[in-house]
Amino acid sequence: MRFCIVCGKQPHSGMKYKRRGMEKKKGGAGSKIVGKSYRQVMPNLQRIKINDNGTVKRVLVCTSCIQANKVVRAA
Repeated sequence: MRFCIVCGKQPHSGMKYKRRGMEKKKGGAGSKIVGKSYRQVMPNLQRIKINDNGTVKRVLVCTSCIQANKVVRAA
């Protein structure tokens, strides 16, 4: 399973809803849910080189950890 080595973020399950009908705020009678299906929500993982105690490793890190500077990138 693919996951972020810093925060442990990994795929999790969710639902996808199919709707029909115009929304009330747009002047309709309201939208109704006519179907539900399972889906997987995937984290945005990037393969980057990091500096780990003097050794260079290529690991998967999520973009939120890269932006927060939680890893030291290798030159």
